Amino acid sequence: MAAEKIFLIGMMGSGKSFWTKKIAKWIKAAGYDLDSLIEMNEEKTITEIFSEDGEAYFRKTETKILKWFKEKKKFVLATGGGTPSNQENIDFMKKEGVIIWLDEPIEVLVTRLSAEKEHRPLIANLTNGQLESFLQTKLVERQPFYQQADYKLTGDKITEAAFKKIIKDAS
Repeated sequence: MAAEKIFLIGMMGSGKSFWTKKIAKWIKAAGYDLDSLIEMNEEKTITEIFSEDGEAYFRKTETKILKWFKEKKKFVLATGGGTPSNQENIDFMKKEGVIIWLDEPIEVLVTRLSAEKEHRPLIANLTNGQLESFLQTKLVERQPFYQQADYKLTGDKITEAAFKKIIKDAS
């Protein structure tokens, strides 16, 4: 297992996009955000895809674009929160590279996400109370998949030093 191909997984708001940029810089690799690639490919926002084509179409497109990374040699990819919730996707990521699960507490996610709900179709119309309940439900659904990650970083353990140690250990 080489740390040339790194997949970041976790709930929305866990910091996947933020850390992808930093890690990509350290390992001198390209950093990608799966949702952004889907938007470019479809020429629609995630919100438009969900409302016009539905979640099933979105998930199918997500899997197709994830598989593009088979051809890439070195990268860091921030996946969508639901990307690993499909055994085919988690198996692909395990085979291709290193999976790091960013596991932030629900309270932290609620704080981060309450300010940006309108950009996220699954939570756009939720109150903060509903958001907390929604995130807890989603985490329970996704946990069996997230737990298949090679590494798990939780809360205050999500640090630059922790990522650098994982990259070193996985190389």
